[in-house]
Amino acid sequence: MQTQTMLHPRIFYGWFVVAAAFAVTFVGFGCAYTFSAFLEPLQREFGASRGSTSLVFSLAGFLYFALGVVSGPLADRFGSRPLAVAGMLLTAVGLAAASRAQSLVQVDLAYGLGVGFGVGAAYVPAIGAVQRWFVRQRGFASGLAVAGIGLGNLVMPLLASWLIAAFGWRSAYVVLAAIALTLGGGLALLIENDPRDRGLAPDGDAPTDGGGPRNSGGVAVGDAIRSRPFIGLYLSCLICSFGVFVPFVHLVPYARDHGVAAGTAVLLLGLIGVGSTAGRFFLGGLADRLGRERALLMVLIGMALATLIWVVSTTAWSLAVFAFIYGVFYGGWVAVLPSVVMDAFGGRNVSGIIGVLYTSVAFGTLIGPTATGFAYDASHSYTFAILMSALANVVAAAIVAAVKTSMRHSSQGGVS
Repeated sequence: MQTQTMLHPRIFYGWFVVAAAFAVTFVGFGCAYTFSAFLEPLQREFGASRGSTSLVFSLAGFLYFALGVVSGPLADRFGSRPLAVAGMLLTAVGLAAASRAQSLVQVDLAYGLGVGFGVGAAYVPAIGAVQRWFVRQRGFASGLAVAGIGLGNLVMPLLASWLIAAFGWRSAYVVLAAIALTLGGGLALLIENDPRDRGLAPDGDAPTDGGGPRNSGGVAVGDAIRSRPFIGLYLSCLICSFGVFVPFVHLVPYARDHGVAAGTAVLLLGLIGVGSTAGRFFLGGLADRLGRERALLMVLIGMALATLIWVVSTTAWSLAVFAFIYGVFYGGWVAVLPSVVMDAFGGRNVSGIIGVLYTSVAFGTLIGPTATGFAYDASHSYTFAILMSALANVVAAAIVAAVKTSMRHSSQGGVS
């Protein structure tokens, strides 16, 4: 009975890993997505255009997705915990430094580099660790872990908006830095890389044997990235990412341009977070039953349709409908994507493969929000940029549909 209790503890430790990854994504992406609340104060403070101010977020977004190509393999080799803890510390340092900035360039360097390197160091290792702890409930566990992004997107911009109104944008950055250091850095200590370290198998099952290599089963990174399924996923992520993060930067100023009050406009960003949290729970679990490749196709089409709601929305209520629906499908996309990678290529190098894949998202994030800002500066309209965002998701869905059969073949033991 003692042995059985050790092998099947009352609470499977994988759920603590999920909770730690949730905290990392809540703090890291929550701090990143507060940028929309800071956009107008930074414009006023430094007399900057909307396009140049948007570059601050785009730089951070580029870094935190691009750096997965480094942090992922490091996590596969040395463990996810040190990368996640270091990432939260870097995020805190960047936010604290941004509070002392005397120019927009200094904000770019402090916030962009600090948050960018911080989230880049922590995100892929934390999410990669979760994939190894589950098989049967991988989609649900992954969705729960990245639900921190959705909840952070709800809570942190509202907190930042209140802090800015009460104490100013500099003090707001100091408070966010303290949260990153204590909550993010503290809970990141719970992350562990492999259930075998605790004598367990994925899902809390007893190991079927005592030997075998850790994370056995899986494709080498070099073989994976040359395969047709990976190339298809990469192109899909690259194209859709040109539009995916545009609402996180421009929904609030779009709403303000249409007469929505500042407090209500920030709440719209929070509604993306509410929808995103719901999508990660619901669509992540649904993907385990429907098939994760099919679910990925569904969420891309859903984001395209939701974006079409945005282009005709001019009131707070219609924008709220867009924000929630978009959030649901965006949350599903973030939840399903790592599980699709794990299914297709196995666990041995999952963090490294996810890290390479996310470089595609990095380039889209760097270009999309900034290009949208400059397009607005030139035309004083968001219509063209929003329509291009919808089209990008349609093209991304078509690519996934074209390689879906190849992904299934890879998961059954072949890479082509």
